[in-house]
Amino acid sequence: GINAEYGEVKRELQGREDALQRLPISPTSLPRLVEHNPALAVEVLLILAQGQQFGEYLTALINMELSLPALEVVNKMTANLELPPQFIQFYIRNCITSCTDIPDRNTQHRFVRLVCVFLTSLIRNRLVNVQEILIEIQAFCIEHSRIREATGLFRLLKSLDNKEPS
Repeated sequence: GINAEYGEVKRELQGREDALQRLPISPTSLPRLVEHNPALAVEVLLILAQGQQFGEYLTALINMELSLPALEVVNKMTANLELPPQFIQFYIRNCITSCTDIPDRNTQHRFVRLVCVFLTSLIRNRLVNVQEILIEIQAFCIEHSRIREATGLFRLLKSLDNKEPS
């Protein structure tokens, strides 16, 4: 099955930079891998992080359409790698913009909840410098204040605000 194949590919890749050169994965094909096998995408990206072209893969992630698998991949990567702060900020801004652009209300609410959970996790684990994008995140929370997760995120931001030395 797919899990056996995943395990095989993962074993094949561990500690083998040369194996990556033979993989049919490029920044262009990354979005498809992310959508169909987020766990494998994370493994591949963690290995690619050592390569010179890693920035191109990060750009491909930024330009991807907002989806649960994409959020999962970026979330796992932030937990396992020190990603450039600009990447995280760009990614968050894109998530916020994408949520605003979703025409279907139910789909929009679902993604707002997912993005809020993602942001809460980044903030709680101190993986993002909130000050850099505080205004955008607060505006996003206020715009979607009917959604419980957005209200929770807003409260989290306020509690951080109160802890900042003035």
